[in-house]
Amino acid sequence: MSVAYREYAPPPGLEALVACVWVSHGGETRVLPDACVDVVMDGGRLVVAGPATAAVLAPATPGQARVGVRFRVGAAGAALGLPVGELRDQGVGLEEIWGAHARRVEARALAAPTPEDALLALIGGVAERLPAPEAADHEVRRAALALARPRRGEAEAAAVAGLSARQLRRRFEAAVGYGPATLVRVLRFQRFLRAARTIDAPLARLAAEAGYADQAHLARESRRLAGLPPSALLAAGAGPAGEPPRPR
Repeated sequence: MSVAYREYAPPPGLEALVACVWVSHGGETRVLPDACVDVVMDGGRLVVAGPATAAVLAPATPGQARVGVRFRVGAAGAALGLPVGELRDQGVGLEEIWGAHARRVEARALAAPTPEDALLALIGGVAERLPAPEAADHEVRRAALALARPRRGEAEAAAVAGLSARQLRRRFEAAVGYGPATLVRVLRFQRFLRAARTIDAPLARLAAEAGYADQAHLARESRRLAGLPPSALLAAGAGPAGEPPRPR
């Protein structure tokens, strides 16, 4: 069964920490690493989908709706109030992090008559717990934005943020959920998926556009991050996800 997925801009006042909010309808979904952390209403339960380093198959019954709030790259640690590396490659009940508040938000979302109303309930519940924008790690954020550009390395990102490489790695674990080298791999793979949506070109050119050394490099990374070769992934309709890129 096909999956219908729609993203919306972050609600006013949440832009500093939230990349987007979304609704999806349909069956099983292959969720690819995108460097973001989402709070998802899934199957009657609020779950935090931690930063992923490999694809996850999210099962769903036909017609089941999911709604979610996606944090910006590097914002999840401040938003959730914990070192987000603890959530890497995991789906954790929001109740384990936010306790009774999560149960109240879950009840409101479950009582909503439509998925869109459930999303509004989720947004309201998340907004009640978000810290002020100043709580985010802005040095890590600057480094993450630097790494989003092709062929930028850890040393350059550390310089942009005014940190040593050691400080950068430690603070990335808390704010992003993994180190700069992994973020580079995930963002490069998302650039490939975005290029495939916008350029009608063979894989070799798409690999070059994304910043891979060659097509073989892309193929290895696609198997590691997505569990499929790039041609099969594109044939299955995979597209980019995560935080939309900023204009250069």
